[in-house]
Amino acid sequence: MNWEQLLSLKRFGDTEKRPRIAQDETRLGFEVDFDRIIFSSAFRSLQDKTQVIPLSETDFVHTRLTHSLEVSVVGRTLGRRVGKVLLERHPDLVKLGYTFNDFGAIVAAASVTHDIGNPPFGHSGEKAIGEYFKTGKGLPYKNQLSEKEYQDLVDFEGNANGFKILTESRVGISGGLRLSYATLGAFLKYPKESLPKKPTAHISDKKYGFFQSEKLEFLDVVQELGMVSKSSENIAFYRHPLAYLVEAADDICYTIIDFEDGINLGLIDEDYALEYLSKLIKNINREKYYELQHTKDRTAYLRAIAISALIDEAVALFLNNEKAILEGSFEKSLLEKCKYEAQINDIIAISRAKIYNSTEVIEKEVAGYRIIADLLDVFVNALNNSFTNTQSNFDKLVLNLLPKEYQSETDNLYQRIMQVCSYVSRMSDGYAIRMHKKLTGNMI
Repeated sequence: MNWEQLLSLKRFGDTEKRPRIAQDETRLGFEVDFDRIIFSSAFRSLQDKTQVIPLSETDFVHTRLTHSLEVSVVGRTLGRRVGKVLLERHPDLVKLGYTFNDFGAIVAAASVTHDIGNPPFGHSGEKAIGEYFKTGKGLPYKNQLSEKEYQDLVDFEGNANGFKILTESRVGISGGLRLSYATLGAFLKYPKESLPKKPTAHISDKKYGFFQSEKLEFLDVVQELGMVSKSSENIAFYRHPLAYLVEAADDICYTIIDFEDGINLGLIDEDYALEYLSKLIKNINREKYYELQHTKDRTAYLRAIAISALIDEAVALFLNNEKAILEGSFEKSLLEKCKYEAQINDIIAISRAKIYNSTEVIEKEVAGYRIIADLLDVFVNALNNSFTNTQSNFDKLVLNLLPKEYQSETDNLYQRIMQVCSYVSRMSDGYAIRMHKKLTGNMI
C-alpha cells in the first residue's frame, strides 16, 4: 500500500480527482467528514446509548457520544504526531499538499464514527440481535437466506452496521454521508465479510466490517485506496494503516476511562487507581496527587497522565512498524504489542469484575435482550406480512410506526430484514424502551 493512494479525498459519486493541493484550506475535505458526522442523526442518537454503565443520576458516566468525542480527540493527536514523521519520511506527500493535520483529521473523523453502528444497550445489543436469528423467533429465516446473509444476522456487527450508516444510499441521498474514502478506509478496522469467521489470528480477521448489502460500496472503497486483498476465495483485505490508530484511540479511552467511571461511581476502590495506574505511569507527582481534595479530581489527574503515556507508546509502535503495517504483516493491535500490555490487561480485568459484571450493567443488558427481540419480531413480521399481503390490522398499525425510509418495497427477504435491523440498531436506549412499551401495551 502507498500513502498517496491511502489518503484519497474521493467521495461517492465523484467523476474527477480531488487533488490535495487544490483543497480549500479553510474547508479541508477531511475536516468536512468530521462536520458531516457530527450533524448526522445517527451520531446524535449516541447521546442516549449506553457505553458500559447505564445512565445514572450522576454526571460521571460516559455515553457512546461522550466516549466517541473523547476517542476522536485522542485519535487526532495520534494522527498528527504520526503524520508529522511520515511527511519527513515521504517528502513527495508534502509536494502534493498534504500536512500532518490531514492525518489527524482523518483519524479523528474515523474515530468519532467508530461506535456509530452500535445498537442500544451496549455490546449486548449486538448479541441480542444475533440471538433473535440464531435461537429466537428469527431462526426459521435461516433456510431462506444465503449462508453469508444469515451470518450477517446471527453475528450482527456494529462495525458493519456503522459502514452501512456511513455509505447507504436512500432516495435523493446517494452514498450516505459521502465521506472521503480515506476516512472510510480508516474506519474499517475489520475489512472482510462475515464468513469465514476468524480465519486467521490477524487482528483484521477478529470481526467483520460490512454486510452483504454494502458489498459493492466496500469494494469500491478498498480498491480506490489500494488496500491489499488477502483472499482469493472470499472478500477480505488488510487494513488501511490509519485504522490501527483509530483502534488505539478507542483502546486507550475505554481502558482508562471506563476504569475512571468505575472509581467515580464507587464500584472500584480509589486505592486501586493509584496501585494499578502507577504501574502504567512512571512519573506520578504524588505530592500533587494528594493535594487534590476530591476523588473526581485525583482520578482525572491519573487519567490524563495515563492517556498521554499510552499515546506516546502507540505513536512509537506505529512509526517503528510502518513498513509491516503497509504490507499487512502487522498482526496485532498496537496496544497488544506495547510495553504496557500486562498493566492494561490488569486494568481491564478489574473493570470486567467490578464494572462490566455489576448488577446495574447486567440488569440493563437483560432488559435489552427482551426489548430488542420483541421489537425485531413485531417489525419483521409486519414488513414480511405486508409483502405477502397477509398482514393483520395490528401489522398495518405497526407499519405506521416504522419510518418510510425503512419500508422500501423489495422482494428480497434479506433486504427487508436488514431494514428492520437497521431501524432498531439506530434507536437510542430511551427510544427503544418507549417504543417497546407502546408495542406491548404498557403505556404507564
